[in-house]
Amino acid sequence: MNQSLSISPTQKETNNASPLIAKLQLIVKQIIVLTIEMLLALPLGWALTKLHFGGISWIFGGIAAGTAVLQGCRVFYNYSPQPNRVARKVGMGLVGLTVGASNANSNLVSLVSGIPIFIFLTLFLLLSGIGIGYIYSRLSKTNILTAMLATVPGGVGVMSSIAADYNRNVTLVALVQAIRVTSVVLLIPFIARTSVGGYLNSSTLPVKGVLIDFAASQLGLLAVVLVLTGIIVYLAITFKIPAGEFFGALVLGATFNSVLDYLPFVSHIHFHPPLLVNIIGQMLLGITIGEYWGEKPNFGKKTVGYALMSVFMTLVAGAIAATLAMQLSSWDWLTCLLVTAPGGSAEMILVSLSLNHNVEVVTTGHLVRLIAINSSLPLWLFLFRHFDGLREAKATK
Repeated sequence: MNQSLSISPTQKETNNASPLIAKLQLIVKQIIVLTIEMLLALPLGWALTKLHFGGISWIFGGIAAGTAVLQGCRVFYNYSPQPNRVARKVGMGLVGLTVGASNANSNLVSLVSGIPIFIFLTLFLLLSGIGIGYIYSRLSKTNILTAMLATVPGGVGVMSSIAADYNRNVTLVALVQAIRVTSVVLLIPFIARTSVGGYLNSSTLPVKGVLIDFAASQLGLLAVVLVLTGIIVYLAITFKIPAGEFFGALVLGATFNSVLDYLPFVSHIHFHPPLLVNIIGQMLLGITIGEYWGEKPNFGKKTVGYALMSVFMTLVAGAIAATLAMQLSSWDWLTCLLVTAPGGSAEMILVSLSLNHNVEVVTTGHLVRLIAINSSLPLWLFLFRHFDGLREAKATK
């Protein structure tokens, strides 16, 4: 009797190993899906650069690839992978590294006088987002916390993960955020292209020429930088630091050569991130945006209509903020538009980088906004949950 109920050591090891095996299988599947997406995004991005779509053509290629691959998995293989948030964080890290290196020689001290303007614009956009979220909540009959997470420009992955943590409607939050990010990523570069004419075409990332410097010194420094970026991304994921991978990699890119100057054994060697780093970072950002489209369930017409309405109001708020920025500063119209565009921050900074157009101003503006949103999230979450509680209590009476 006792023997029939006992579990052999081999059975125990199998039971203990099964969760590990399942996790490894999931990781392998994610790697396979991401590899296919990258292989598809590469020719799409290359084709778009040939068609003069501008310096962020690789993001567009990634969006198309992410959408197509996830839809293909659902339709043909009955497999519904979740959007790869780790891939987006890696992409943010690579983009942050590129942006930081491009700003390394900028005179950031001159931007200090503009900090009050950045703060004012950030507060305006935050308050506008809260107002839009409240309107969206009332019209769509959605609780306030879900509505705010859906409408505040804080990033698809971050807001969706917060919605999951608080047991809110993750798919709805992801839908509205994906529409907003995609609209901005497609619309703003088009406006920028129209504004500057042929100048954007000359700034397109080249697909011919040297994508990576094979000099031994540069390859060695590239390996060091990628390892450090990997550590930054790992720490951001482990400690759940919002946009930590972008901030950390940006600081790394901006200060890396300055640190090298203090090392006697690597003097007179400066590192410049190769184009391949920027391209891969852009493709990863685009792929993760496309994945949110690829996984979307079917929503009703009213749900999509309310989502589009909230996104339209957010874009209008960004346009108003750009007009205010022009009145308060000496920046040109395109700079004001890029500074106040309602996310994604990394994508808008890349647009300014591809145009070589006031990159330090656009970067500073979006960093101030990211810091304000992420640092104030606990307060907003507390208030929105409190208001939801009051509404629920009032409804039960």
